[in-house]
Amino acid sequence: MSMPKEPRQLMINLMYLVLTAMLALNVSSEILHAFETINQSITSSNKAIEEKNGKLYKGLDDQEAQEASRDRVKPYNDKAKQVKNASADMIKYLEDWKEKIVQESGGREEDGTIKRKDNIDASTMLLVEKKGGDEIKTKLTQLREMMLSVVSGDAKEQLSNDLPMKVVNPEKSDNNPQADWSTGNFYNMPTMAVVTLLAKFQNDVRNSEAVIINQLAKEAGDVQVKFDEIQAIAVPKNSYVLAGQKVEANIMIAAYNKAVNPQVTSSGGRVAKVENGVATWETTAAGVGQQTVRGTVTLDLGPRKETKPYEFTYMVGSEGASMQLDKMNVFYIGVPNPITVSAAGYSLEDVSVDIPGATVKGGAAKGKFEVTVAKAGNVMANIMARTAAGMKKVGSMEIRVKRIPDPVAKVGGQIGGGMFSSIFKSQLGVVAALDNFDFDAKFVVTSFEFSVVPKRGEPIGPFPVRSSRFESNSQVMQAIERCKPGDKVYIEEIQARGPDGTTRKLGTVGLTLK
Repeated sequence: MSMPKEPRQLMINLMYLVLTAMLALNVSSEILHAFETINQSITSSNKAIEEKNGKLYKGLDDQEAQEASRDRVKPYNDKAKQVKNASADMIKYLEDWKEKIVQESGGREEDGTIKRKDNIDASTMLLVEKKGGDEIKTKLTQLREMMLSVVSGDAKEQLSNDLPMKVVNPEKSDNNPQADWSTGNFYNMPTMAVVTLLAKFQNDVRNSEAVIINQLAKEAGDVQVKFDEIQAIAVPKNSYVLAGQKVEANIMIAAYNKAVNPQVTSSGGRVAKVENGVATWETTAAGVGQQTVRGTVTLDLGPRKETKPYEFTYMVGSEGASMQLDKMNVFYIGVPNPITVSAAGYSLEDVSVDIPGATVKGGAAKGKFEVTVAKAGNVMANIMARTAAGMKKVGSMEIRVKRIPDPVAKVGGQIGGGMFSSIFKSQLGVVAALDNFDFDAKFVVTSFEFSVVPKRGEPIGPFPVRSSRFESNSQVMQAIERCKPGDKVYIEEIQARGPDGTTRKLGTVGLTLK
């Protein structure tokens, strides 16, 4: 291409080149700003990961502080501290390199921002020509190998693939024919881009540190083994015994440590022994009917003691006869309560139950009955057997009678809170639900009051409804059609009739439409 000889044409060409250069500078400025934004995001992420790792380290320290787990945890905690120190050294090393490059490119402004973010000479000279990048590559490789060396052999292969910190050589190109790692990452790279890349390496170090510490915690045992969420449980070996027989139960802490023996108290019987973290309780059965044992379990957790109550029941029957409540340990009013009875020496066909004030019907099989009671209190269930001389009482048992618990009012399966307006408008009415109740008992909503408080505007209602369904009142249906996101719906004065014939007043359902 020949240069124009006419001065005017030469000037036009030069202006074109200057314009092209200015456009290129604008693109570079946008790219550098993007790198700066990414760098800030990575830096924030690094701080969050560092805080998360701190909790993992503290969990291991807390375990080592406990005498019962010290010997088991200490070897893993020592490895974790080794990883922590090595990671901190690498983070500082990369931070130092960032500052070297910034200073070589022209330093920082008074507010701390980099003066020459677009400088490409600093990274090329320090990291490529003076081999600084090779040193970074070596240290990253060594840290990766050290991290993998502290975990067990079974996990090492998997973690080798999952570890975020990897050193991979770039592919060959015209600008990098030797596929050199330093050239591929740092040659002719703007200062802002290199600072961002080094921050990314720091992020890889922190994430890799988290992976390794999680693995060490897993190998040492759950890092949260501090028993801050414990539950005392009591398991009787036999729930039904005859008078004079021994009754035994195991009392323990869920997720207990065999090296830590709890202190156990009991309202009845005695704690025969405590070993391997389990207490054995025993007594001699006395009295007929349901027996309840209560007590506490105390566990020494080093810096504090944790005490939890426990309770369990067992049945004591009279000799020769027994009664079992198939669903609950009480009778509920208004529903059939299934029971199973038997009497030693008598055919099941000859065994029946007599309960004054209750209705007893035969069940699905021999020895099974359904009992319907009418009022709360206690009833005496008499086990009867047919003999040649007539009916004979062979056993008895006193049973508590309770009314069915109150149901919970729900709309669309919710007792309150937020609900999409489209979902709310598809609901038919109010339901009285008995959650976690073993019997097939149903409550029917008989009335309620419906009102709406719009996000903007005057309250609507309340409108009385004499059934469980919204459509029973046209004003309610009109109010529902006008409901919009942000409106609040209140269903109050809810009445429901149960199978026991009683009417219960239920709680308010308050919904915020979305």
